[in-house]
Amino acid sequence: MILYELIEFDILRVIWWALLGVLLIGFALTDGFDMGVGALLPFVGKTDVERRVTINTVGPVWEGNQVWFILGGGAIFAAWPPLYAVSFSGFYLAMFVVLAAFIVRPVAFKYRSKRESATWRAAWDWALFAGGAVPALLFGVAVGNVLLGVPFHLTQDLMPMYDGNFAMKFLGLLRPFALLAGVVSLSMLLMHGAAWLGLKTEGVIAERARRIGTIAGLVAMAGYALAGLWLAVGIDGFAMAGPVPANGPSNPLYLEVTHGGSWLSAYAARPWITVAPLMGFIGIAMAVRGLRSGREVSTLLWSKLGITGIIASVGLTMFPFILPSTVDPNSSLSVWDASSSHQTLFIMLVVTAIFMPLIIAYTSWVYKVLWGKVTEADVTGNPDSVY
Repeated sequence: MILYELIEFDILRVIWWALLGVLLIGFALTDGFDMGVGALLPFVGKTDVERRVTINTVGPVWEGNQVWFILGGGAIFAAWPPLYAVSFSGFYLAMFVVLAAFIVRPVAFKYRSKRESATWRAAWDWALFAGGAVPALLFGVAVGNVLLGVPFHLTQDLMPMYDGNFAMKFLGLLRPFALLAGVVSLSMLLMHGAAWLGLKTEGVIAERARRIGTIAGLVAMAGYALAGLWLAVGIDGFAMAGPVPANGPSNPLYLEVTHGGSWLSAYAARPWITVAPLMGFIGIAMAVRGLRSGREVSTLLWSKLGITGIIASVGLTMFPFILPSTVDPNSSLSVWDASSSHQTLFIMLVVTAIFMPLIIAYTSWVYKVLWGKVTEADVTGNPDSVY
């Protein structure tokens, strides 16, 4: 027996679908509070020292947190090549805006304190705001568009083709439901950033963060509920027509897909997935409660649970679809027809089993070493403070 045949192809596909979800959730849980803190910076820090304290809560860890984003992109490229090709070409302008925000953010971290000028520092503070708020919003917009379906089709040689001209693609993403998903994403990460600041700071910074985070959490919960209702009554879902060869070739055109009905029919077929939205609602509600009462560690943990539930609910609701097509439903990408080869998925799984524990271990060690609050004395009396 060939070694990679120890695990069936269909099982490997599901494993890598789950691992992609884990990487995206890991990115939201770690770099998510970095983005949230950046978006909160102009509002929780009223003086230069207060803003330096805010920045120093994430300054030592943001680079390590972005590892999850890089891993997620790498996983899409290696495990789901058709998804990488279709999504990165169709969402090109949105991806470019996100990339620009991610480029501005490290520059702002490094350059902000190079000059004493208040104008100089204020400009970089707003750059950090954009570097946090813009990706947080656009990631949600992207998820909303995936749920709506994307206007592409595959030619017979699997070349992705999009309806409409290229210049309008970015504006075409800003559909009402997608914008609602963007608001949920942004408010959710603002709440997460506030929970982090409540843990890492004290005094007026923590108080302002908790106040804003409470409002953001309520907006996230209301937006998530509205999005669920909208999915139930206003958006057509996708479904496989007939039997699905789970071990079949990675060619979406081999399967027949229907467009109609509701995405939420998945909950009737697989009732156990209800746990995901319940985690989302409970986690956010408890995080809001923790922000209002001044709890610290538990608030951040509840916030993580809420984010995990919300992101997981999207993947579980759509399963087995990854990127549905509104133009030609049969071109929709799914877990069963958009993966790399059996051997590739197996080799990647072995590599992941070796390196993922190392990443988790060093990340945990870093947070242990950096545990504790950042105070004004830390940034004003420490000559090694660079932010």
